[in-house]
Amino acid sequence: GSTVDTYAVQYPASWDFMKAAAGATDMSKRVQATAARCPKTKIVMGGYSQGAAVVDVVATSPIAGLGYTAPLPAAVVPRVASVVVFGNPSARLGQPLTRMSPDFGARTADLCNTNDPICSLGRDWNAHITYPKSGLIKLAAHWVTRHVQPAPTPAARR
Repeated sequence: GSTVDTYAVQYPASWDFMKAAAGATDMSKRVQATAARCPKTKIVMGGYSQGAAVVDVVATSPIAGLGYTAPLPAAVVPRVASVVVFGNPSARLGQPLTRMSPDFGARTADLCNTNDPICSLGRDWNAHITYPKSGLIKLAAHWVTRHVQPAPTPAARR
C-alpha cells in the first residue's frame, strides 16, 4: 500500500570532496521540495562514500557556507524519517553522523564494512566496494522500514 521513489543527487563526484557541497545543496533542495509538495511523505536521506559526506553536510549544517547554499529549514528536519550512510569518511575521523547530528543522530544508521579504510582504520580496500555482500544493505533496509512505518496503535500492540 506504499509507494517508494528515489532521487539520485546531482553533483560532480570526484576525489575533490569540496564538491560534496554541490551535492548537499541539491539534496537539501530536493528534500525541501518533496516536503512542500507531499506533506505526508516520509523522507529518507542516504549516501555511500562521498555521497555519505553529502548527507553529513545536509544533516549537520544549519547555515550556508563553503559552497553549500540551501540548508534545511528547522521545520523540514522532522520530515526526514531516517538517514542511512555507508562508508562515511567522517566516521574514520571518529565523527560518525550518529554523533555529529543532534537532529538526525537517533534516526541515523552510519554503517561501515569491516576494515573499510574510508570509514575505519582498516586497510581492506575491497571492503569499501563490497557493501552488497556484507549484509549491511539488508540491515539498512530494516532500519529504514522501522523508521518509516507508522507506530502501532495501542490496540494493535496487545
